[in-house]
Amino acid sequence: MPKTTLISPVKRAAGDVTTVAVRKPDVGALRGLKLTDVLQMDVNAISRLLPRITEPSLLPDEVAELDPADFLSLAAEVVGFFVTAEMKAEAEAELRLQ
Repeated sequence: MPKTTLISPVKRAAGDVTTVAVRKPDVGALRGLKLTDVLQMDVNAISRLLPRITEPSLLPDEVAELDPADFLSLAAEVVGFFVTAEMKAEAEAELRLQ
């Protein structure tokens, strides 16, 4: 599971969290969320999902206080779990043409 290094560490009494791993969500973690909202990186949907799938587990208040760049990095990792190999290949081919 790849880890994301945070620009602004999460402050905790036990020590700052400087890296966060995001695991692939299962259906249970997605419960109560609209997949379209997750795929569109809706802040509310991603904010509800991250505490369920991060290691160390981020608390909802900690997610709300993330640096926007850190939030975007974590959200991009989440969306990446929904991309198929075919979709990745198409995107890479388009980038090579540009």
